[in-house]
Amino acid sequence: MKFTLQKSIQMIFLITLFMVTFGANAHQKPKKEFVHGITIKIHHDRYHFAGPPDGVNGATDVPGHTWLRIGKNRYLGKHYNTGPFGAPNFWSSDAGDGELLYVMEAVIDTWSEKKAMRYYAKGFIHYHMLINIETGLPHPSKVAWFKHVAVKSFEFDGAGPLAFGGIDAYSVKPGVDYMMTPNWDTPYAPNLNP
Repeated sequence: MKFTLQKSIQMIFLITLFMVTFGANAHQKPKKEFVHGITIKIHHDRYHFAGPPDGVNGATDVPGHTWLRIGKNRYLGKHYNTGPFGAPNFWSSDAGDGELLYVMEAVIDTWSEKKAMRYYAKGFIHYHMLINIETGLPHPSKVAWFKHVAVKSFEFDGAGPLAFGGIDAYSVKPGVDYMMTPNWDTPYAPNLNP
């Protein structure tokens, strides 16, 4: 009888251990990761940020950027000193290759004069096109409003932005970067933008 009682206690312990372990793991959410070439769902269509096709399976994105969805139409980003297909020191000559330059916030919304003023006041001075994965066309009305917050001082003078973006070199200090390709006051016209 003692043997059976001992086996029963062991069995109860093992079942309890299994239930606690399984129960704890079953309620854990999958770990969220920052992704280069993130897919943005708008209504029934899927979009990427405009940029070179250097993400997973040819997904387009802004060079050196990774993203994490943090809410409906809201994304947290990291902007590294990396170019398309891993090109070194793409954004800055004096920051380390692959070094974190900015943390970012992105909001998917439309452009209007009133919204542009509101976003500018909050540090969102640049909007970026969203490209339809299936058609390759820009979204007809929605853009991604970007706020770049520099995490360190560096020279924004990399060959990539200077050559391709027509951006003049400038010194960046920690905080919101109001010089990062400001286009907040330019109406969004997807048929006119390249």
